[in-house]
Amino acid sequence: MKTTELHHHSRRYYNQLSLDIDHLNLECEFNNVDHRTELNGVDRLIVRRGQPFTISVYLRSGSYQPGVSSLDCVAETGPQPSEQYGTKASFALSANIDTSCWSASVTGPPGDMVVLSICSSPNAPIGRYTLTLGRSVRTEFILLFNPWCPGDAVYMDNEQSLAEYILAQDGIIFRGSYKHPIPTAWNFGQFEHGILDICLRILDMNPKCLRNPGKDYSGRRNAVYVSRVLSAMVNCNDDKGVLLGRWTTDYEGGVSPLYWRGSVEILRNWDQQACQPVRYGQCWVFAAVACTVSRALGIPCRIVTNYLSAHDTNNNLVIERYVNEEGELMKSKEMIWNYHCWVESWMTRPDLKPDFNGWQASDPTPQEKSEDVYCCGPIPVKAIKEGELTFKYDASFVFAEVNADVLTYMKKKDGSTSNVTSATLVGQKISTKSVGSDAREDITHIYKYPEGSDEEREAFKRADHQNKLLHQKEDLGLLLSIKVTSDMKKGCDFDVFAVVTNNTEHEKHCRLVFGSCAMSYSGVLGGNCGFKDLLNVRLSPGAGERVPLTLNYSKYGGQLTEDSLIRLAALLLDYSTGEAKLAVRNIVLDDPQIKVRILGEPKENRKLAAEITLQNPLPEPLEDCCFSIEGSNLTGGRVITERLGCTVGPGEEAKVKIYFTPTHSGLRKLVVDFDSNKLCHVKGYRNVIIGK
Repeated sequence: MKTTELHHHSRRYYNQLSLDIDHLNLECEFNNVDHRTELNGVDRLIVRRGQPFTISVYLRSGSYQPGVSSLDCVAETGPQPSEQYGTKASFALSANIDTSCWSASVTGPPGDMVVLSICSSPNAPIGRYTLTLGRSVRTEFILLFNPWCPGDAVYMDNEQSLAEYILAQDGIIFRGSYKHPIPTAWNFGQFEHGILDICLRILDMNPKCLRNPGKDYSGRRNAVYVSRVLSAMVNCNDDKGVLLGRWTTDYEGGVSPLYWRGSVEILRNWDQQACQPVRYGQCWVFAAVACTVSRALGIPCRIVTNYLSAHDTNNNLVIERYVNEEGELMKSKEMIWNYHCWVESWMTRPDLKPDFNGWQASDPTPQEKSEDVYCCGPIPVKAIKEGELTFKYDASFVFAEVNADVLTYMKKKDGSTSNVTSATLVGQKISTKSVGSDAREDITHIYKYPEGSDEEREAFKRADHQNKLLHQKEDLGLLLSIKVTSDMKKGCDFDVFAVVTNNTEHEKHCRLVFGSCAMSYSGVLGGNCGFKDLLNVRLSPGAGERVPLTLNYSKYGGQLTEDSLIRLAALLLDYSTGEAKLAVRNIVLDDPQIKVRILGEPKENRKLAAEITLQNPLPEPLEDCCFSIEGSNLTGGRVITERLGCTVGPGEEAKVKIYFTPTHSGLRKLVVDFDSNKLCHVKGYRNVIIGK
């Protein structure tokens, strides 16, 4: 071989001189802070896609030489990594980082320790990764969605919104009724110890993954796919999902859905019990757990409450209700829930037209099957507003929840039925927690156009919702409504009123049936709480009458469900025309307020006490009283419980002191639950600012 050939040969070999690595430092603390994952801990590398992270590479021999040294890098996820599926990426050193794909670049000065910068593709599958550098050095990291990265499908261009929908570890869920929304605090705890691993395990236990892991891991590139998997996996109806729902009062083998104050205990129970379902959940619990998992994985997420939510089983956008001649609701498959909670996740929809990016509704509460599985969504909220019911996924079901018509019929004793005029509107006061405060934000306008507007008519035409378009004008002859007082506290006696007005020019002779019964939030009726049947109501033209019904604690106290709801129904029969009118109103009785006083100066790693009191509002004693607290970065990821050894008489205070040690500074929610034999799962909370 000639000298020049030898020279070329050695240079070619020299050009491919692979770095000889001794060991790595993943710089977990620096990277996790930079990627906003440090609250998960800094003992391992957790990074977000499409954003570079840096690791220190210590060389065994020689030093890095720009343009000469080479390094083969391979990132792999899942049990069958493949470049075709996007679950394996091979890349070499380049001069600069390219944030649009997997890339690596040396950013530090040449020497025997170099700083290596690595960036993942902004649409790489999320999950656990193995990173191989050169021939022999392997390490691991976790990759999450990145809403701070413009190239990621979940990108959100607003720091306040990201602080709320990704980083906030607690929040508010609205329950109660649409006339009286009640805020309930919830501890999402997405950064508590072990929760991220449990969220990844939920993905691994999903049936699609068990059937074809390669394809499922590849699907984890796509936020639409991941949020649909979560919608199925938060309930256990078809799989080894997290929660079992129950809507009766029998909670044998588990606890009432009202027992929970946060998602952490639920997720840990599922994980520790070999993926057996946790018993029991109802809609707000399903939604809260889905919100925790979404935020943990990096998908911006919020909980939404829809008051008077329709459950349309036959897809005709109409809820048909039957009452008997006493105005009592008869059992039916189609219900109007007093409220219903689901989640919205923020992402683009590359599978749909561009204007349907943004908030997507999905519902983990098992109600109806979608593609043979109990899941629902994600569907763009905009598609619901525009009446685009052919879009993926489950548009017509969600559209009915907020827009269905309600038709009421009276079943008479002789078996015949007749129409009843009733002014029930579904989809009221759609609510979520405001960004940066505990106030309620009304988002009804993002789901529907104003009632009666041209845009609403257009949306109904697109949705083929003929009933709403035909909707007759309200008959102004006889008017019937129900009025209540503002002060309806559990334990008190109070009056409610049926108000009848005769707007005709003739005297009216009517029968008025005015009844009340206990009710669960999902619309199931319980025992009678008070009833009145007036066979002889006479109203001269233009006159009105206000008929009171007294609700006594002695009567309703034993009938109330945990939801503290009473359904009031007034039925008016016009003897001259045979026409019937129905007015319905759900009232929620207020629980006593829990007062929380923080003793001591709130600082990181300093022991504090919470003095918690509740006054017994009932005319009977409370036994088995118990207070529980939890809060992210406040109670060490656990629930702290304190039992009272004594009975609390009527008007007396239940009082405890509970100690806890905050671990991080910032604004936190201490979530409180009070339970006893007669007053169950009263909720309260206190915002605490922890100093450094």
